[in-house]
Amino acid sequence: MRIEQDLKLDFKDVLIRPKRSTLTSRSEVDISRDYVFLHSKRSYHGVPIIAANMDVTGTFEMARALSAQGLATALHKHYGDDALVAHFEALPAGATQFYSMGIGASDMAKFRRVMARAGSAITAVCIDVANGYTNAFVRFIEKLREEFPALTIMAGNVVTGEMTEELILGGADVVKVGIGPGSVCTTRKMTGVGYPQLSAIIECADAAHGLGGLICADGGCTTPGDVAKAFGGGADFVMLGGMLAGHDECSGEVVEINGVRKMRFYGMSSRVAMQKYAGGVAEYRASEGKEVLIDYRGPIEGTLQDLLGGVRSACTYVGARKLKELSKRTTFIRVSQQLNEVFGKS
Repeated sequence: MRIEQDLKLDFKDVLIRPKRSTLTSRSEVDISRDYVFLHSKRSYHGVPIIAANMDVTGTFEMARALSAQGLATALHKHYGDDALVAHFEALPAGATQFYSMGIGASDMAKFRRVMARAGSAITAVCIDVANGYTNAFVRFIEKLREEFPALTIMAGNVVTGEMTEELILGGADVVKVGIGPGSVCTTRKMTGVGYPQLSAIIECADAAHGLGGLICADGGCTTPGDVAKAFGGGADFVMLGGMLAGHDECSGEVVEINGVRKMRFYGMSSRVAMQKYAGGVAEYRASEGKEVLIDYRGPIEGTLQDLLGGVRSACTYVGARKLKELSKRTTFIRVSQQLNEVFGKS
C-alpha cells in the first residue's frame, strides 16, 4: 500500500484566470480543430465534442443533429447490423462518427460483418470498456490495428499517463480518459476506484501529446464551463453524456410527474441497462451505474448554442482566437481550499 501526496483536482476545484485579449466578439473565436491521427493518418476537421456512446445519447438522431453543426457522435453498440450499415453508408463526406464496440468475441464478429458490408464508410471506432488496464484490452487494440490499419481507433477508459502511453503505442489514436466521473456512474462509490478528472486529463494529455497521440475527456462535465476547463487542461476531444441527455434526439423514455415532463437517463453499467441488454446483473458483479429522471429539454439546438457559446466565451476571456490556443493560455486558480477556509471547513 502507498499514498500519493500530490494534489489532484476536479473541475469544481478550479477556475480559469482571465487574461488580456484583443478579441472584440465571441464570433471571432474558431472552436473547430484539425488533426491528423497518429496511426490511421486520417484527417479530422470539426468541433471536437462527441456525444457519448450510451444508448440514450449515442443515437442516429443525435448523430444527424450534431453532425449538422460539426460535432461527432459515438453510436451506442446495440444497433443491429442492417441499421448500422444503412446509417454509415448515408453519412455525408467528412462526417466523423464512431462505431462503438466492446472486446468480446461477439463484438469482433459483429464488427467484421458490418465492415464487410459498409466498407470504407466506417472510418472510426470507439473501443469502450470500464477498465482499460487489462492485458486483454491492450491485446485487442493491437489486433484491431493490425487487421484494420486505416481505422481511427479511440479506446479507453484510463486515467494515468503510463497507461495512456501503452494504449497509444499499441495502436490507439485517441485515448478516452475518465473512471467514475460521469453523472450516472457509481464506480467510485461501488469500488473506491477513480481519479479526479481534471488531473487525469492534464496527466494523460501530457503523456499522449509526447507520443503524437490525442485524448478524449470522458465524463464529469456538467456545464459549458467544465467543457472549457477540459479543453484548457489539454483535452483534444470532450465526450458528453448527461449534458446532451433529455432531448428529442435521445432514446430515453419520457414520463410526466406532477405535470412536469422528465426523461429517463441511466449509465450503461446500471441495473437498468444490464437488464435490458444482458438479462440482468451477472452474479459475479455489481451494478456500477444508476438511473435518474432529468428534465425534458426539447430539441438539442438550444443546448448546443449554450454549450458552444460558453466555450467561445471562455476563449475570449483568455484571448484565445482558436480553440487550439486555449490550453496554452489557460492558468487554473484553485478555489476549493479558499472556500473551505472561508466557511471554516478543514
